[in-house]
Amino acid sequence: MAYSAQGTRLNRRGIETRQRTLDVAIDRLAHGGPDAASANLIARASGVTWGTIQHQFGDTDGLWAAVLEEASLRIGPVLPDLSTEPPSIHRRVTVIVESMWSAYDTPVARAVQNLRQLLPSDHTTLGESFPKTAATLRQWDERWMATWEHVFDGFETSKVKLRRVRSLLPGALRGLHVQSQLSTFTDVNEGRRGLIDAVTVYLETP
Repeated sequence: MAYSAQGTRLNRRGIETRQRTLDVAIDRLAHGGPDAASANLIARASGVTWGTIQHQFGDTDGLWAAVLEEASLRIGPVLPDLSTEPPSIHRRVTVIVESMWSAYDTPVARAVQNLRQLLPSDHTTLGESFPKTAATLRQWDERWMATWEHVFDGFETSKVKLRRVRSLLPGALRGLHVQSQLSTFTDVNEGRRGLIDAVTVYLETP
């Protein structure tokens, strides 16, 4: 059951309009980059007026929050089920790194990354200018933190080190991914293996 920004229940046409708008937003963010995905451009490409966007989402903040929620549904679980994997930190780190690496090439992941570039990087400014979007991003981070800690349940691993690695990996992998798109002699596959080995040693060291 879907509702408008005013809390009214959407009929079938309203639901279809909402879904089309979200589809267009994710597509433009994924393939056109941040500059091609303003709320006005999304409305125009969706064939709706700004008034419709306001009815459906409230404002730009509501639209971006809805885009992130839709992206979360499409991406699904952050990591695959690791319950059948060997009890090895190296194997856990490998699955995490490879799962994150694969996600970089999906349109939804690119859309989320480009949306983040549209938003203020300062948390205070983000919360003041886009409170709904900021709240949704916090939920993303909380799910990621919970998933990350669950992956290493049963291992005698420092919580401080886990927190540091969790913060390190997205930037490190993004840098390698950028290298893979350039004309370079850097072997990004070797880079990934080196990152996995280095993180494993770090987590295994008392």
